[in-house]
Amino acid sequence: MSILLIIIHIIVCIALIMIVLLQTGKGADMGAAFGGGSSQTLFGSTGASTFLSKATTAAAIIFMVTSLGLAYLSSHRTGESIVSGTPAAVENQTAPATTTTPPATGSGDASSATGSADAPPATGGGDESPSKPAE
Repeated sequence: MSILLIIIHIIVCIALIMIVLLQTGKGADMGAAFGGGSSQTLFGSTGASTFLSKATTAAAIIFMVTSLGLAYLSSHRTGESIVSGTPAAVENQTAPATTTTPPATGSGDASSATGSADAPPATGGGDESPSKPAE
């Protein structure tokens, strides 16, 4: 059903483009606006509707109906999802290795005041850019 509707929609789209391009615009008779001897005016009535204007109206109505039909069919699709049949991937998560450093003791010697050689620096490792002081 939807394949047939798509085919009709494409044919009507092409027909609508061709019909509109074949028509002459209202601006084709610009001489009539400046006192030319034409019976049609720029913004006045155009007289009897031509075959192309009736064909444009019919093609526009069919285009809108097929557009609404395709929108309805796509929103009420009853097929299953292709993702629902596959199991979810399970990742093996390992705990990150943690190393603990003993806290510095305040024994009063020079090494405890400056920190030990294997303790991280007090500034946070130097990876981050220095933060701005609060104003």
